Amino acid sequence: MTEPAFPMPRRCPLDPPAELGQIRETGITRVRLWDGSTPWLVTTYADVRAVLADRRFSSDPSRPGFPASRPHAGKARSFIRMDGADHARQRKALISDFTVRRVEALRPLIVETVNRLLDAMDRRPVDLVTAYALPLPSLVICHLLGVPYSDHEFFQRTSREMLSGSGDSRRELVGYLAALVTKKQAEPADDLISKLVGNDALSRRDVVSMSVLLLIAGHETTANMIALGTLTLLQNPSQAAELRDGADPATAVEELLRLLTIVHLGRRRVATEDIRVGEVLIRAGEGVIAAADAANRDPSVFENADSLDIHRRPNHHVTFGFGVHQCLGQPLARLELQIAYPALLRRFPTLRLAASVDELTFRTTMPVYGVDALPVTW
Repeated sequence: MTEPAFPMPRRCPLDPPAELGQIRETGITRVRLWDGSTPWLVTTYADVRAVLADRRFSSDPSRPGFPASRPHAGKARSFIRMDGADHARQRKALISDFTVRRVEALRPLIVETVNRLLDAMDRRPVDLVTAYALPLPSLVICHLLGVPYSDHEFFQRTSREMLSGSGDSRRELVGYLAALVTKKQAEPADDLISKLVGNDALSRRDVVSMSVLLLIAGHETTANMIALGTLTLLQNPSQAAELRDGADPATAVEELLRLLTIVHLGRRRVATEDIRVGEVLIRAGEGVIAAADAANRDPSVFENADSLDIHRRPNHHVTFGFGVHQCLGQPLARLELQIAYPALLRRFPTLRLAASVDELTFRTTMPVYGVDALPVTW
């Protein structure tokens, strides 16, 4: 039997591939990647959580058998691609800056930024990505890290190209942040990069690598969620109206995170010893792809799993991962989204698409799913 190719194509831009649902019904299966390798694809909610929680599944892409998403994907390692003590050391250096309490202190900045961006949307139609979805998290992460926002076009370009697999862009961004780290060493300020520079447990290389990860993750993921979440709400106008008129934004955001699952090419691992997942014995050295988008649509856990329900409770999705590698920045992403959606809908209560969904271009091949542009009017 020939293994199905992974990733599979989407039929609807706001839904994962239909094949994932079919695989979820039959259990764990092998899939074929770009390089001919055949890792296991895990799709049920229970199995995805089991894989992500088990430290015998390694996140290190340099290990033989790791299911790389593209050529050379394992050459550059950030701490999310480390195991054990190395991962714990770098994560520990950041934990206190991403607690719910510390992130909540950024609320006034986020609200002010949102209002300023909405004030500037004085012409219509407008591309919501460039006018709102991208600058909001970019401005916030620049403030947090101490990166000059005047350089945003550079780091947004290099981030996108890096996510598309460009090694040259990574070298550009690493060089830029290495120079910034040098400046912070000489003239520390009240920002996160300066704090990392002053941490004796971290090498200079650690600080640069962590800065690259935080800068990219801090704006790309949230920017894509703002745009895709807005598109989803516009496709569900009655629920958009409820959110505009006072429905709980925290509950609505969790549902949009679950439904869209923008990290859509799977969280990848390799087994370091023989491990049984469900009824399948995964051998040491075999790759595993934990498909969070399939897990988040598992009907045994989520009623009407393919439908938006901004009042859904409980909603224990795995969009931010699970286990020791669960996304560190999730409190910041949640706060930005909880402010961004209601503010947009209240400012422009007649907001609507200025193009058909068929005319939109989606980033299907990038590890973070999104839309290139979202023309809207009101």
